[in-house]
Order: sequence, then structure tokens, then C-alpha cells
Amino acid sequence: MGFIIIGIVLTNMGLNGAILQILSHGFIGAALFFLVGTSCDRICLIYLDEMGGIYIPMPKIFTMFSSFSMASLALPGMSGFVAESAVFFGIITSPKYLLIPKMLITFVMEIGMILTPIYLLSMSCQMFYGYKLFNVQNSNFIDSGPRELFVSICIFLPVIGVGIYPDFVLSLSVDKLQAILSNYFHR
Repeated sequence: MGFIIIGIVLTNMGLNGAILQILSHGFIGAALFFLVGTSCDRICLIYLDEMGGIYIPMPKIFTMFSSFSMASLALPGMSGFVAESAVFFGIITSPKYLLIPKMLITFVMEIGMILTPIYLLSMSCQMFYGYKLFNVQNSNFIDSGPRELFVSICIFLPVIGVGIYPDFVLSLSVDKLQAILSNYFHR
């Protein structure tokens, strides 16, 4: 969410990055919450300390969860990478700020880019790897069915689509973006 705020106060490229980050965050966040809810429903556990080793009985959920985690980490080819890159280049090319504020903003962005893999990868590791669950009531886990897989893929396609071709989304917002820039930033 910090990328959105940083992108809004910058130039045209920063605003484009903020728009892409809003879409990216919406798709990826919704998918991760959906997959966490699905996996908690399947294994009947809600605490990470009790989970472990569910990548073998639930490979579809593991694959989709790993894919969306990588998208949240801004893996190239996914929408988060394009959005964060646009905000970053908006900072670099912005004539509004001097070098020291740009370096400070970039440093704050880098802290967020470092903390995101720490919590996402540690959560994935604790949930999917580790020791197999033997002490649960129902050890016959059911992987995601066709409905859950369909919903996950329908959310994953725009993440890949925006990552590969972001101009489609940006072409829809170019008029509004020019109106925002002309009304608020050029006075």
C-alpha cells in the first residue's frame, strides 16, 4: 500500500504505477485470502504452528498459493513487478524532489521490498513444508476441487495479463490520469 501513496505524489509514471498497484494488490490479496480460507477449510486448522507438510496431499492449493506469493513478491512477468517498477521509475524521474528525499523514499521502499519476502516465504514454508500432520482429527486432506481451481485461475490470469501487457489497463485510465495531472499538479 505504500507504493500507492508514493506513486500518487509523483509524476505521470508514478500515478500509472499507483493505478497498476491498486489493481495488482486487489487481485493478489483477494486470491491469497481465498486460498488461505480454502486451505484452512480443508485441513480444519487455523494456526500456522499446527500446520506443516500439506504440499503433498494438496498440490493444487500449494501451486496456486506459491504462484500468488511470488506475484506478491513482484516476480517479473506479474502485475506487481510492473507496478512497483513504474513507481520506482516515477521516483527517479521526478523533478519535484531533490536527491536526498528521493534516496529516503527509495530506502523506505526497499525496506518494504525486503520485509515482504520474509513474511510470505516464512508463512509458505511453515504451512506447506515441515513435518507431516499426524495429530489432526482428519488426516485425509482433500485438495481443491474444480470450483476453487477455476476461481484461482480466473484471478491469476489478470495478474499475468497485466504483468505482460500493462498498456491495456493504462489505456483505459489515460484520460482520467491527464485530468488529475492537469487539475491538481500543474497549478
